[in-house]
Amino acid sequence: MKALLTALREGRLVEVPDTNKEKSLEYLANLIEAVPDMPSVGELYEAMMTRERTMNTAIGNGVACPHVRAAGNGELVCAVGWSPAGIDYGAPDGKKVHLVLMYYIPESQKNVYLKEISSLAAAVRREGDIQALASADVATVRERLLDWVSQAVEASIPEAKARMIRLEARQAVTEAAPLAVGPGAIQILNVLVLQMPGQKPIVLSQQRALADALERDEGLGALLQQHLQFDRAGYRLVFRSATQFENARTLYEYSAVSMGAAPQPSKPPPS
Repeated sequence: MKALLTALREGRLVEVPDTNKEKSLEYLANLIEAVPDMPSVGELYEAMMTRERTMNTAIGNGVACPHVRAAGNGELVCAVGWSPAGIDYGAPDGKKVHLVLMYYIPESQKNVYLKEISSLAAAVRREGDIQALASADVATVRERLLDWVSQAVEASIPEAKARMIRLEARQAVTEAAPLAVGPGAIQILNVLVLQMPGQKPIVLSQQRALADALERDEGLGALLQQHLQFDRAGYRLVFRSATQFENARTLYEYSAVSMGAAPQPSKPPPS
């Protein structure tokens, strides 16, 4: 939740001075428009209210996420308003809104926003009801929001590490070119297999036919765990190493040896 964290760092968490929805949103819109280097977004507040009239942005439990989209590039920007008394927001669950997180979303940042708002919704569900913080001051609310950010970061670490492992494996495959061979000669390829709990192994090889054959093999996982030598798609795969990562992820390295007229290697997988 980078945009929320930036808002907290740059002082865009404020206690809104009114319980009226329109006035509260106008106050936060002015905060966003005051961000340095903010591109011209026209009447941000008017665009925000037009959207509100067609779809109430309260997400329940005393939290609302009004937003406005804009064409082009730029940064995802957030401003946060806190109302101890509660804002008459017209929320579907009938509760007053105490926490308003307003977003300005350039077209280039829409996927970033969707990920951030998904993490935010998960944090709200864990919190249960923001009403428990209704009497808190802004400093206390800031600390709670920082907790939400920390929880979101911790939840994303395993996925990020898995992506890093996969990128490193792809890079290794790209750098490990097969031996140049003529017809009838021996061809040796480097093959990497990433195994993760509950998922099919991911095979990385410059020889696409071999990679496809391995990924279709229902018994591949058992062979990997036993470090066995085996034959597939005209290649003999010889175990070389296994590297353990967090969350039961294992990266296996094999040498694939082809005797005779080996198929020509395909292009390296895209990074």
